[in-house]
Amino acid sequence: MSRQPGAGEFVPETTDLAELAAAASGCRGCDLYRNAERTVFGAGPATARLVLVGEQPGDQEDRAGEPFVGPAGRLLDRALEEAGIDRGEVYVTNAVKHFKFERAAAGGRRIHKKPARGEVVACRPWLVAELQAVRPEVLVCLGATAAQSLLGPSFRVTAHRGEILHPDAEIPSDPAVVATIHPSAILRGPSEQREEALAGLVADLRVAAGAL
Repeated sequence: MSRQPGAGEFVPETTDLAELAAAASGCRGCDLYRNAERTVFGAGPATARLVLVGEQPGDQEDRAGEPFVGPAGRLLDRALEEAGIDRGEVYVTNAVKHFKFERAAAGGRRIHKKPARGEVVACRPWLVAELQAVRPEVLVCLGATAAQSLLGPSFRVTAHRGEILHPDAEIPSDPAVVATIHPSAILRGPSEQREEALAGLVADLRVAAGAL
């Protein structure tokens, strides 16, 4: 097994997002870069007051090199619009910057695979660097992987979703934190429950907007 150095040795001492993104493209902090097409760094204004953190890029994000441009991203766009939040004013990123997947069959489509805890920890320095650069007032964790990356492995979204949290965790700018479900969880759920699940996500995003 190859050594897992973590991303720390690849993160430059800068708060310039463009420089961070360029450096991230050469990250070898874990083995996920070997199969992914590209590093998918965060996107949005450096002056964003609100940051959204998801789990990892998906198939379409990996191909495009941009976060939240696939089906889950389109659902997130809808939820943000219904919550009265302009996505153009939000910084969006992921806890893990490379797509982890398995093949459905030989040469088949790439299927999302949840990143391991070690991979999340290895990639955390990039997320911390992004938060140091943007310094948001409010941080939304979309799903358990994002929340546990920043708030610790024992954090449970189901126990605290939709709450305004002020954790003791060392998060740059000490933002208010709101944890909620990831849009992909809605897409994986029963179709007859999607509108209700979406309404719950919208409600949580409105809580975050109200904390600004």
